[in-house]
Amino acid sequence: MTHLSIGNQIISQAEIPHLLAGYQMLPQLCRLLVIETAIAGFELTSSEKLGVIEQFYQNNQLTTPQARAKALEQYSMSLEQLEAVAMRELKIEKLKQATWGTKLESYFLQCKSQLDKVIYSLIRTSDAEVAQELYFRIKAGEQTFAECASVYSLGAEAQTQGMLGPVTISQPHPAIAQKLTISQPGQLWPPMKLDEWFVIVRLEKLIPAQLDDAMRSTLLNHLFETWLAEEMSKAQLTIHEEESGREGESPGGTEGVRECEISHPPTLPHSHTPSSPALLTR
Repeated sequence: MTHLSIGNQIISQAEIPHLLAGYQMLPQLCRLLVIETAIAGFELTSSEKLGVIEQFYQNNQLTTPQARAKALEQYSMSLEQLEAVAMRELKIEKLKQATWGTKLESYFLQCKSQLDKVIYSLIRTSDAEVAQELYFRIKAGEQTFAECASVYSLGAEAQTQGMLGPVTISQPHPAIAQKLTISQPGQLWPPMKLDEWFVIVRLEKLIPAQLDDAMRSTLLNHLFETWLAEEMSKAQLTIHEEESGREGESPGGTEGVRECEISHPPTLPHSHTPSSPALLTR
């Protein structure tokens, strides 16, 4: 019977699913299996294979035969498996382009209002009268926004003279984002109450989003991760366990089935704590 040996510990086939579950590795396994199924039909040309494998070796310090042999032994992998890991990223990019590449323009226009970036100034204080006084000083030109923020603001923005950004318009508090959305550069807003704070906001600069290469990559990644999360949510994990037979029955007896729902964080982090750095992989 196939088993796994780690040091003096022998791990049987039956123990592996429970270890994966106990160490919270099933979501990552599910993620990789969903990806492998999706990219199975995508092939690379000979030149593409050579290019990505060489780049993978350079990124992971595997440029010598000795280094590759050590990695294969360390991860108990074959050379074919290692090269498959190296080619996975490009196959994923081909999947993204084939699935969502022609939809990026319309998706960008749909999301553009949330992708625009802003640079803005902020003062926050817990005292309504102080906030009102600072607002009038700034409006009258008696003091600059930067001077007031440095002295009176009670957040981290005091260290940057009140200046924040550039950030996407959706990142600040919704009430602040709403003001920034309808602001003209230089527009100063009277104090508004947000939770325990009174805040003064001024838009400094609006940076419209553009569908450049970086934005295309960001949108493709977002669409891919959204799709992947949906596919993982559909996955039903079933652990088949052999139950001990009753007296008179053959060993192995009946097979029990235990179904578990695969849960995963919405940000899909690659959470693991290996004893050595993992090879670059999704």
